[in-house]
Amino acid sequence: MPRVLLANACVATMDDAGAEHVDGWLLLRDGLIEAVGDGPPPEADTRVDLGGALVTPGLVNTHHHLYQTLTRARAQQADLFTWLRELYPVWTGIDAEAEYAAARTGLAELALSGCSTVFDHHYVFPRGREGLVEAEIQAARELGVRLVASRGSMDLGVSDGGLPPDELVEEIDDVLADTERLAGLADGDMLQLAVAPCSPFSVTRELMTESAALARRLGLQLHTHLAETAEEEHYCRELYGCTPVEYLAELGWTAHDVWCAHCVHLSEADVATFAACGVGVAHCPTSNLRLGAGVARTRELVDAGVRVGLGVDGSASNERSDMCFEVKQALLVARGRGGPAAMTAREALRLGTRGGAEVLRRGDIGSLEPGKRADVAVWRTDGLELGGADDPVAGFVLSAPHRVDRLFVGGVEIVSHGRLVRADENEIARHHRVQARRFSGR
Repeated sequence: MPRVLLANACVATMDDAGAEHVDGWLLLRDGLIEAVGDGPPPEADTRVDLGGALVTPGLVNTHHHLYQTLTRARAQQADLFTWLRELYPVWTGIDAEAEYAAARTGLAELALSGCSTVFDHHYVFPRGREGLVEAEIQAARELGVRLVASRGSMDLGVSDGGLPPDELVEEIDDVLADTERLAGLADGDMLQLAVAPCSPFSVTRELMTESAALARRLGLQLHTHLAETAEEEHYCRELYGCTPVEYLAELGWTAHDVWCAHCVHLSEADVATFAACGVGVAHCPTSNLRLGAGVARTRELVDAGVRVGLGVDGSASNERSDMCFEVKQALLVARGRGGPAAMTAREALRLGTRGGAEVLRRGDIGSLEPGKRADVAVWRTDGLELGGADDPVAGFVLSAPHRVDRLFVGGVEIVSHGRLVRADENEIARHHRVQARRFSGR
């Protein structure tokens, strides 16, 4: 295949040394990065002059709920449990057509924010509805985004002391069988599958342990929500007689093949447990602020050696699928908690790139190094918002959000000059509005 040279750029590699090439270039071939450097560039079949743009690895989203683009701006002043109780009945109407529209919208937003890899946690399976995960897989393939899908689950309904309505809970055997079926669709690169029971307040102990056994038999990763709110800790103590992290340990989930979303309410002992056992964290700052859940101990987690990435979370608790903005939010909430020296712009960008790759156990993405997948985001630096910024990396993070100018996934350009290559943004929005009206309370 031809060699493509991206030249005349500031390249922030996010490699182990944190190398940055002010007058840099990238050489792409066969979907991989062949070389990266500065100074005189090598020969190539195609040369693209980036005009001094900033180049970063494609951003990595470690926690999302794509279906929630259908129900934005609901329960506007609610805490998590109140928010869920209002929205669960609405979500019982989801089918494959609505899921496809929702996924195309969320994935398009993410791609335009420079995100090349998306983990989606889908756990809502109304009875009698099929093809929901397949619908989002189809959307990702059409847009060209790398997807880590999941077969989520809930089996603890309100009549048994759980939070979700009974019409959204499933039988354990059905969940496990469907998870194994979907695992057969994965190719290990553009599509992976994770096993993802929803949360301690919507899933039984049996489903948590059976899911872990299945995931480990199939060599898949495990994911769940954990320690998002103070109410969750009270719930776990009342129902299980322990804290959420202690409960996770009882289930055999404190292990290197697990990552958890939110983890806002962790003690020092919990942080140490995660570090010792290799549990990863998907930090979702905007969603946590939106629901008033609090601010995660990101600085302490990173310093302890915990794998930490970023997630936009669902668009019903964030309203925007924008990974670029989440990088800035991570910086701001860390400083709000720990002061102005708590996190640098480059550390925040690392969470959104290399950190996310580590959480998803993808050693082939997250940095711009020879042999890695050619997941490359190109950001213009000649706009109004970056005028006067001598440091392009810090200027980029601090003035976010930005629309990506070009985005390559596996060496294939899926965003060009700020527009989707494989789809029409306006058509996606029109189709989405039609489906979203089905879920409107007005």
